[in-house]
Amino acid sequence: MTQTAHLNSDGKPKYTNRLITETSPYLQQHAHNPVEWYPWGAAAFQRALTERKPIHLSVGYSACRWCHVLERESFEDEATARLLNEHFINIKVDREERPDIDRIYQIAQQMLTQRGGGWPLTMFLTHDDQRPFFGGTYFPPEARHGLPAFKDVLLRVAEYYRDHSPELRKQNEALMAAFAEINPPPAASDTQLSDAPLKACRAQLARSFDKHNGGFGGAPKFPHPLTIERLLRDWRASSTATEPDLQALYMASLTLRRMAEGGINDQLGGGFCRYSVDEYWMIPHFEKMLYDNGALLATYAQAALASGDALYADAALETAAWARQEMQSPQGGYYSSLDADSEGHEGKFYVWSREEIEGALTKDEFAVFAPYYGIDQPPNFEGRWHLRVCATREAVAKAVGRTPDAVTALLKSAAAKLLAIRAQRVRPARDEKILTSWNALMIRGMAIAARALRRDDLATSATRALDFIRRELWRDGRLLATSMDGRAHLNAYLDDYVYLADAVLELQQVRFRSEELAFARELLEVVLRHFQDGSAGGFYFTSDDHETLIQRPKSFSDDAIPAGNGIAALVLQRMGHLLGEPRYLAAAEATLRTAWPALLQHPQAHMSLLAALEEFLSPGEVVIIRGTTDDVGSWSRALAKGFAPRRLVLAIPADATGLPPALADKAPLAGTAAYLCRGQVCSEPLESLGALLEQLDSAAM
Repeated sequence: MTQTAHLNSDGKPKYTNRLITETSPYLQQHAHNPVEWYPWGAAAFQRALTERKPIHLSVGYSACRWCHVLERESFEDEATARLLNEHFINIKVDREERPDIDRIYQIAQQMLTQRGGGWPLTMFLTHDDQRPFFGGTYFPPEARHGLPAFKDVLLRVAEYYRDHSPELRKQNEALMAAFAEINPPPAASDTQLSDAPLKACRAQLARSFDKHNGGFGGAPKFPHPLTIERLLRDWRASSTATEPDLQALYMASLTLRRMAEGGINDQLGGGFCRYSVDEYWMIPHFEKMLYDNGALLATYAQAALASGDALYADAALETAAWARQEMQSPQGGYYSSLDADSEGHEGKFYVWSREEIEGALTKDEFAVFAPYYGIDQPPNFEGRWHLRVCATREAVAKAVGRTPDAVTALLKSAAAKLLAIRAQRVRPARDEKILTSWNALMIRGMAIAARALRRDDLATSATRALDFIRRELWRDGRLLATSMDGRAHLNAYLDDYVYLADAVLELQQVRFRSEELAFARELLEVVLRHFQDGSAGGFYFTSDDHETLIQRPKSFSDDAIPAGNGIAALVLQRMGHLLGEPRYLAAAEATLRTAWPALLQHPQAHMSLLAALEEFLSPGEVVIIRGTTDDVGSWSRALAKGFAPRRLVLAIPADATGLPPALADKAPLAGTAAYLCRGQVCSEPLESLGALLEQLDSAAM
């Protein structure tokens, strides 16, 4: 967290601006800048209108290293602040609280500059309608690396805005026309949806796969858990074929192994960093984001189930332990992120000198720790060592004349000692706001891992987070997007609703609660009522009663998190089949038809929609088990031993109440029984576990 450089003689901050009352830790970090910051809202817009000054919009987030650099270099600099205050109305936005604003102006920046976006985002808007006319990302204090000095940018923008208003207005009209063309028309109603995008995506992944290091493409490398899940699903779908797609399993497995062994994975404390700066997964960008870890937790747990490889189970459990210990609030919700920096230096919390390690460990511990984690190799991070796995335990055991089990025990004791030392260091700042959408991703990950790895404690963690959301962020039948220190606010977005419905459905596969299933249905009803594009299909990112912005985004492609439209289509299909609700199935199909041109053109950019397409073309299985609590639990656990990504299993005790009609119809019998449904066709009750397993094996999912 940035420390203010401006204090009065009494030690109190010299400057305080309007961000001081905001819930976002990122905004509060800027509350003592000499810049006269406003939060996004009416007060800033009114002043811009009154003074006819353009708006300087700065978007970032708490764990963003270059956001902190920009603050230190420019927003803490009084000379720069004077220019900003004299010529602009300055608005600071946390992109994690306001992804709607970020999405719009990221697209605008790319249109205006023909360059990629990112954070910090720097945009300049007209004073009366918030339309962007110039922008960029990071600007240095002095001209370097082909970038102009920030102060020079400010003076030139202010001058141009004053002297060239007609040209700017003409440019704005062209930009708004381009915005209007962003959402293409849907496929024709008679278009036959096919598996062509699934096949094209599979071929594209094979072409871009790094066969040495795993992952796709070169540096920087991102984890892309949706891509790995896609490959696991491709393999599973082909597993009963004459020639199963073993290459898909290999691509997923190698990527997961290299990431788990790499420096992107915190080898001591668990949890994955956001991405690797190199192609080897060795040196990460050290920030840790809740959304990455929720998705990777689910993926590693599924891979452990699919392959039986203990490495994946260990990676999942270490990630879950990190989330529970470091990121779960006492009230139950999960915090958002950890900074990359501590004490002003990226990665300082995580890296080691050889002397530190050798001094902390016994001779026997160091003898195995050094070759296993690469301490016997040259330093890999600014003269120090960031841990990553460099040898197998078997190879280390052979080299030191010990058994692999003995090596494992020594590594474990060494790691505990170093983790205790690391705990005494200055920790990276933690962004403690609780975001509904990111919590949903972690709830989903915890639920999947609980079921796959038979860990009830993970389901308990997920339930605590869900209870927090229902208690603090569900008001009058609508969700709120964020909570901090007991203050919940901001209209929720599409992602909040559909991620949460998906997570609740996953949690029902661990232990069934009728009130939670009813809550998932309430969420989807809000989505249909307030987010659906009734004419073209699909869903807008913001609700119909949201604040009016210069555009109402509707996105189908995934980025660091899944596309809301993809998850909407998937969960609507699953709930539609589960509850016998045709409206849900129709809305899911309309979403796929709207996205169809994009799916054909760029399938690899739409992994969440591909999962929905796969289940549209071949609906998954729904298994409803009814009976005593003990019996339905044992049947459910038997089914959970197999990797079946297109199967939904609900174990509902015979005495459950409040069931929707489609589930109440699956009545309990004298003994335990299961109902197997495929699409809209259900079997007669299957009154033995053997009969159920035989039916499932006949059409492996």
